[in-house]
Amino acid sequence: MKAPELLVPAGNLEKLRTALLYGADAVYTGVEGLSLRTDKAEFTFDDLAIGVKEAHEKGVRVYAALNTFARNNDLKYVAEAVQNLSAMEIDGVIISDPGVLQVIKETKSRMTIHLSTQANTTNTEAIRFWRQQGVERIVLARELRLKEIAEIAQAVPEMEIELFIHGAMCMAYSGRCFLSAALTGRSANRGECTHPCRWEYQLQEKTRPGEPFILEEDGGSSGRYSYILSSKDLCMIDYLPEILAAGVSSLKIEGRMKSVYYVAAVTRVYRWALDAARSCIDARNEEYQVKQEWREELGKVSNRGYTTGFYLTETEMINETNPDSGYEQTHGLVGTVLAYDEKNGRLRLKVRNLMENGDCLELLLPDRTVTLDSKCLTDLEGNPITRAHNGYEVFLRMRDSCFHIPEGAVVRKFRG
Repeated sequence: MKAPELLVPAGNLEKLRTALLYGADAVYTGVEGLSLRTDKAEFTFDDLAIGVKEAHEKGVRVYAALNTFARNNDLKYVAEAVQNLSAMEIDGVIISDPGVLQVIKETKSRMTIHLSTQANTTNTEAIRFWRQQGVERIVLARELRLKEIAEIAQAVPEMEIELFIHGAMCMAYSGRCFLSAALTGRSANRGECTHPCRWEYQLQEKTRPGEPFILEEDGGSSGRYSYILSSKDLCMIDYLPEILAAGVSSLKIEGRMKSVYYVAAVTRVYRWALDAARSCIDARNEEYQVKQEWREELGKVSNRGYTTGFYLTETEMINETNPDSGYEQTHGLVGTVLAYDEKNGRLRLKVRNLMENGDCLELLLPDRTVTLDSKCLTDLEGNPITRAHNGYEVFLRMRDSCFHIPEGAVVRKFRG
């Protein structure tokens, strides 16, 4: 069995480097103006060329998203983008629009073409059709069960199959939603989603203003609301052997808009878990077991509670029915390592969020978590300080310095 790649989101150059550090086999990025994310999660061509070079030096593949639903006035820019991507030797492009596919073919680019989940591919004949059009990998619709996915992979083995295994999910069919456009004028299908599915809603009868009807999920308590449009987050860490057995080529983590901390923490957990699942399969007589540490780590990043989506059953409750529930996160990013002074046993840290003397700090390394002493905080001149704000550079003393600490490693703090 060929090992599938671990595919990690990279919303900018820093996140790409973080993904490389923490164990990604491949990353996917947004192309300026053409991906289904805002400009805060899209690369300029200059930054992308740098990222591709660095990734390739580490043997990591880079895929670029061109998965907008293009208008006529986008097509010229699509052709220019394809030429730029081809020149930098990107490993593949992710598309959803047949028109974009046609433009790519007309440029005679040799780039590998991936079909986005936005194309909502759900059956074998559709896979064969897209294969005839030059598509080499398909991200299947999220509505499919794992059994159906295995059937598709077996029926069309020449097509690579990619699946989401972790991250936020959209309640709309394969993410094709018009709610944001209807309420705010910002289209999710143009990369501008305002996430109105995450908002709180009241049901109100026209002649009774100020008297909201409470929906059943609320449990009947006055003044609380239901999140009937908001999905829990996907988490398939318990079922990696079943996913591997289905014959997929790529396991995808969602989150180009998420933080550097999210990329670091989630990537390394799935790296550990995927390697463990592969070892059990190779050993044949070992049973894959999810460590409690892995589950705890996934609970330390922003999430809305976890679900297995539709992979295992058509009746899975993917929406959050608890009206008091929102995003959960016990830990947050406090800084990233700029350098490690091994001689003096101290970290030079770029502070990203307020840190204070006494904070519970942890350094995330690819293979371990190291507790740090925040009481040993100094400025760059070595003077003790009690707090540091975003943008500061500080030193933190290391208790144990017998291992390598790479630039870009993430430091987090307990938020309670």
